[in-house]
Amino acid sequence: MIKHIVFWIVKEEAEGLQKDAILAKMKNMLEALPPQIDVIKGLEVGINVIPSDRAFDIALYSTFNSLEDLKTYANHPEHLKVVDFFKKVVEKSAAVDYEI
Repeated sequence: MIKHIVFWIVKEEAEGLQKDAILAKMKNMLEALPPQIDVIKGLEVGINVIPSDRAFDIALYSTFNSLEDLKTYANHPEHLKVVDFFKKVVEKSAAVDYEI
């Protein structure tokens, strides 16, 4: 099994939206993916509740059966739509993918 974890810091304003609205849209977009991409075995999205200098704004925790499934997800047209929006609203991101 592959765990795919991503963290983002978002802009204060982008695409005509304020930060809270950006975060809500990101969360909704990510949570809409599992019914559209069957290789996603689990997906959880959380918006940070304790701001600090070291904190990110939003996190994705997802699971896949294999690296091949993760690649399928990464290249899926519905995921790429999410990526296109995120590129416009994100300041910084970090990710880790590991096998268990």
